[in-house]
Amino acid sequence: MTRSFDHVVIGGGVMGASILFHLAKRGARSALLLEQSTLGFGSTGRSSGVIRMHYSTEVNTRLSWESLNVWRNWSEHVGEGDAGWTHTGFMIFSDEDYRPTLEANIAMQQSCGVNVSLISREEALEIAPAFTIGEDEAVAYEPESGYGDPSGAALGWVTAARALGAQVELETPVQTVEIENDRVNAVIIDGERIQCGTAIIATGPWSSKFLATIGVSLPLKATRHEVFILKRDLEAIPFHPGGADMANLTYFRPEAADLTLVGNGNVVHDADPDNYDSGASMDYLYDVWSRLAARMPQIEAAEYTHGYAGLYTETPDSHPIIDAIEGIEGLYICTGFSGHGYKLSPAVGRLMAELILDGEASSIDIWSLRMSRFREGDLNSPQTTFRVMV
Repeated sequence: MTRSFDHVVIGGGVMGASILFHLAKRGARSALLLEQSTLGFGSTGRSSGVIRMHYSTEVNTRLSWESLNVWRNWSEHVGEGDAGWTHTGFMIFSDEDYRPTLEANIAMQQSCGVNVSLISREEALEIAPAFTIGEDEAVAYEPESGYGDPSGAALGWVTAARALGAQVELETPVQTVEIENDRVNAVIIDGERIQCGTAIIATGPWSSKFLATIGVSLPLKATRHEVFILKRDLEAIPFHPGGADMANLTYFRPEAADLTLVGNGNVVHDADPDNYDSGASMDYLYDVWSRLAARMPQIEAAEYTHGYAGLYTETPDSHPIIDAIEGIEGLYICTGFSGHGYKLSPAVGRLMAELILDGEASSIDIWSLRMSRFREGDLNSPQTTFRVMV
């Protein structure tokens, strides 16, 4: 017997999990999520988990600001699992060349309601005495930012969705979406055809490959990015906030009591999501560690614990695609987050549910994230802040 669902979500990372939960929360209980491996198998499981609001476009700023309320009040909004919210604050460091852009970004963010401001060098050193800050540098501070557990969030959303009646199947690769008369008819897995009226592609770095099975081409590519973890001397650096350092080209955040996670979102290498090196490289480690030490000198004495690489799904303007796929009724896409996805995922899941169930996204204007912008040449302004792994 052929199974039938109203909605099938393809992909079990934070995006797919958030979409499934928000569909079920809206009453769409005939929903199924299919994941080729385990929850968070792709980018989610290797995310840096940074939660901050510093963007150069209003749409990403609003997505992150709206999402912050969910991260800080997970039990109220989701009620299942633990998303690991940890409050740290977040600093953005700028040299003189970047300062006008920083100031413009802050003004835009404040207009969106974000709690962010320029602070003095003295104020910054009071918050983070371990930092070295030049007299001519500018510092912005987000006191409400922090980090969380991306895999825990995916599990929590899926658990809550199941409690509402949705279903989840792991270790179930999807081969393609069956389309008849320009509308979704079924999702095809190995040995089975699952009928559905709606299919949502949330396949992260596999998106380009998957879209090719239905003849859709978008400018998406998977890229490899590394991070590593250092163990701090707590007497030297008992605590530091998260940060994006435009002068030294690093991003970082604390982890647990005595660890620091470090990365550089601007080092880009194309990758095959089915065959890439997920380990750390020593050349990268020494390069980025030395640049971190320019901001935090005593981190030079830290102990290296481990490192790893994960995948971004890149678009030409580093902004996601959140849209109905043109010309195919019932087919939707949610991908291309370029390293931003995790922190935006609560708002994105809600928007996708609006788009699918109401015919349009209403809580935030996502016109600038439509898939046709690439064909139209109407790209978003390039991101001038670091892309932090999902």
